[in-house]
Amino acid sequence: MRYVSTRGAAPILDFGDTLLAGLADDGGLYVPESWPALATGGRGDYVETAVEVMLPFVDGSITEDDFAAMVADAYTAFDAPDVTPLVELSDGVHLLELFHGPTLAFKDVALQLVGRLFDHELSRRGERVTIVGATSGDTGSAAIEACRDREVVDIVILHPAGRVSDVQRLQMTTVDSVNVHNVAIDGTFDDCQDLVKAMFADVAFRDEVRLSAVNSINWARVMAQIVYYVVAAERLGGRHAPVAFSVPTGNFGNVFAGHVARLAGLAVPQLVVGSNTNDVLTRFFAEGTMGIAEVVPTTSPSMDIQVSSNLERLLFEMNGRDGAMVGAQLDDFRATGEFQLDPVQHAALADGWNGARFDDGAVRACIAAEAEQSGTVLDPHTAVGVLAARACRRDPSIPMVALATAHPAKFPDAVEAATGSRPGLPDRLADLHQRPERLTALPADLAVVEDFVRAHRR
Repeated sequence: MRYVSTRGAAPILDFGDTLLAGLADDGGLYVPESWPALATGGRGDYVETAVEVMLPFVDGSITEDDFAAMVADAYTAFDAPDVTPLVELSDGVHLLELFHGPTLAFKDVALQLVGRLFDHELSRRGERVTIVGATSGDTGSAAIEACRDREVVDIVILHPAGRVSDVQRLQMTTVDSVNVHNVAIDGTFDDCQDLVKAMFADVAFRDEVRLSAVNSINWARVMAQIVYYVVAAERLGGRHAPVAFSVPTGNFGNVFAGHVARLAGLAVPQLVVGSNTNDVLTRFFAEGTMGIAEVVPTTSPSMDIQVSSNLERLLFEMNGRDGAMVGAQLDDFRATGEFQLDPVQHAALADGWNGARFDDGAVRACIAAEAEQSGTVLDPHTAVGVLAARACRRDPSIPMVALATAHPAKFPDAVEAATGSRPGLPDRLADLHQRPERLTALPADLAVVEDFVRAHRR
């Protein structure tokens, strides 16, 4: 398997080089040169399906035995024996629980594997890297947990100061490991993401610190997320029986993985994108437009985003894999703050996609109602997904799966405000609020952040 950039001007790489590169040299995102087709099998066993689904993406870079061992090891870290349990809510909407990993968020599903992939590839080459990532809340802790104490990796995570929940922040800043560094940026998540992209664009700095990434610009993250769509379908009737998905979405990587499953042959007639007040994606699917607006803080902070990086991968497919066209569209977007699909492209989205937006009041009401009706406690992000599933569901005869992206205890204030009860953390995290923190506050200044990274890599 070889990988090409969504902007068409970067070198074509194998999986190992794609993993370590993260962002392409031309500023684009790597995608497979072609989409492998799913086989007909699958019985809902997570590890078994994961190896089968992902193996074509690593072909030529990792042997089947080595890859199978990494996959099996990655999911021993999950509390649920079936890794991603599927439960039914009060009205036939199914909930795919993706929060049973070490940091209680869906990011663990991919990053527990990605950490092992980095270790394998870097050890094979005798190299080391500096990982720099931006987080709106959950990616940071999951990436740190996956990379902590690894000799061949240093990791620096940028988060927007005051714009993540206390639990999200503490899961990052209380990790006492020599290779882990946390930076609170004076700005929004989009500012953090822009700083990471600017560091990758600074070729001299990128080479000097051997820069790499584990957020969803890295193809390996998306690759690992494809699996749970396939597993959910297997558990609900098989890979050829239709199933729809609703995904609370900020940076678009999670729902794009569902689209990849569809491109590979999974019967997914509908992907629903759930947004909070920061509704850039809802507007994109409803109107065919994107426009940068001010980021509004909400009770679902991981979705407080106005520039969704992984949308570039969808544009690449929509443009017939014309990288130059993608680059021109995104250059215009950055220059003007606006972007408009042509009517033909927008019409082509209508069959397979929907978007819906919900404010904090609707989220709070959903959490309260679901707790009363089914006894299931939702976190605010999952509530957005459940609301979107119910609002946009086209065919009641087709199962609708809402992705539960975080444990409610990660957002205890919002859940308590809705239900009157404060969700508790698992025993292994019960003392989280008493642990000492380690973080550095910095301005959203590229030179300052680059100096910090230089000073703290080993």
